[in-house]
Amino acid sequence: MRGDLVRKLLARVLTTGLAVLAFLVVALTGATGWGLAIAVAALAAAGWERRVRPSADGVAESVLVAAGILVGYARRLDSGFDPALVATALVLLGLVLLVGPLRDAGALEIRAANLPVRTWAPVIAARLGDALLALLALVAVAAGLALPAWVALAAALLVGAGCGALGLDLARRRFRPPAGGGPVGRALRRHQPEFVLHFSAPPGSEYQVTMWLPYLERIGRPFVVLLREPGFLPTIAAATRAPVVFCPTIKAMDEALVPSVRAAFYVNHGAKNSHCIRFSQLTHVQLHHGDSDKAPSANPVSAIFDKIFVAGQAAIDRYARAGVEIPAEKFVVVGRPQVEAIEVRREPAHGVTNPTVLYTPTWTGHHADANYCSLPVAETMLRRLLDRGATVILRAHPYTAQNPASARQLARLTELLAADRARTGRAHLWGAAASRELTLTECVNRADALISDVSGVISDWLYSGKPYAVTDMRADGEHFVERFPLAGSGYVLCRDMSNVDLVLTELLDTDPKAAARWATRTRYLGDFPAESYAEAFLDAARQQVEPGWHPPTPRPVGAVAGDAPPLHPTA
Repeated sequence: MRGDLVRKLLARVLTTGLAVLAFLVVALTGATGWGLAIAVAALAAAGWERRVRPSADGVAESVLVAAGILVGYARRLDSGFDPALVATALVLLGLVLLVGPLRDAGALEIRAANLPVRTWAPVIAARLGDALLALLALVAVAAGLALPAWVALAAALLVGAGCGALGLDLARRRFRPPAGGGPVGRALRRHQPEFVLHFSAPPGSEYQVTMWLPYLERIGRPFVVLLREPGFLPTIAAATRAPVVFCPTIKAMDEALVPSVRAAFYVNHGAKNSHCIRFSQLTHVQLHHGDSDKAPSANPVSAIFDKIFVAGQAAIDRYARAGVEIPAEKFVVVGRPQVEAIEVRREPAHGVTNPTVLYTPTWTGHHADANYCSLPVAETMLRRLLDRGATVILRAHPYTAQNPASARQLARLTELLAADRARTGRAHLWGAAASRELTLTECVNRADALISDVSGVISDWLYSGKPYAVTDMRADGEHFVERFPLAGSGYVLCRDMSNVDLVLTELLDTDPKAAARWATRTRYLGDFPAESYAEAFLDAARQQVEPGWHPPTPRPVGAVAGDAPPLHPTA
């Protein structure tokens, strides 16, 4: 977060400083060429600022740069009063003043992907700032080459005509909306979606949606993904065949939530969820994006949903333990469908030679009471693993880089792994190789043991039946398992790493809690047949989408030869 702030401040200082410098050099000195060059540099800085600060208001800087360029242009031409140059100045002034409002108006328009409709107005509006910067750069080049003023005027009029057409279209949409709705609304009515996935979150959170998309598609009914932030549109649209719609306003939601929609699913407790929950004719279902003993997993806000899909009874108990009173009929135990591809190890593996250990540190959280991150103390643990000949898969939380201190700590750990890989040849994985090239399921299937902070990763890992250790970063000691019951079937690693050798011996060699994990597995992940584990979620979801739908009668156990063995190991 601090790194983002530094980049934004640097971009602001560069843009403003170079714009002022360009104007002063051109207006007060005879170094016209240098002034025009600095103006182009100011435009490049403004372009960078638009990347790091999309909402940046650069009107003052644009006016200064434009004025400097026009003064330099007049000096280069040295032909007295030039009507074409005056007209260029007027057009540029109008563009500088209009681009911001047009961009803001376009940002309020609904946009869509994976629908047979083109919403050109908001796309062009979002690019107007770049078009203005490019135009000013072109005028600066024309000034530097002393080209006739009509060249700059032609370019300015071309951009101005585009802005005018865009403005007229946006005004028509605002003041005279089509009776049958806009093109996106009409396309959605033809698509006839029966449910919607509503999503609002900070940048970098698209994993919360992508983990659910394959299962929502398997429901077998048409649906639409409704986004509230524009940055997610290309990423999520590439991850599904379903229509993806960006709704910046509540009015846009009115257009997207067509009459065929009967249910709405959510994957977090984002504040903008309330904008969708106001549609009382829908059934509202909270899915969550993970199951853990973290405090946010028992958020009282869950009570506003009609149904709360949970992985197992442990999630229901978690709300009660936190003092959150929610009627029992709101909870539906559906398992955690994302674990269905995790390979289950039924027999304890004692003393594995050169084990592979998955380490998944979480991030520091938005608030201090949600900070379970072990990165500050992880180096000692990592060195002990390397001493034992372990291969390490380091898969950090996607939000880790938001905290500069965590980013530095993570970089230190990757340096250790890189040095050990160069020395021993062990195939450690980190960075993109562990977090983007491999899925979490693939990481779990490669590993023999897990070391994790308090997070949803442990619940997913639990399905494998393999041993795990949990870091006690709050130094709760004997109360840690009371606060985080899932740690009771794992091995608790103290914050000061005083018991690291004992924990690694239990984790990798003796594994005394092997039997206890199976009972915990059922409590946290439900007791569903392995061969049809995800069907529990699919059946429950279909019942919300189609109230009259009932799952097929399950076949008798053992009715078909080759049925899978029971989930619990026999003595």
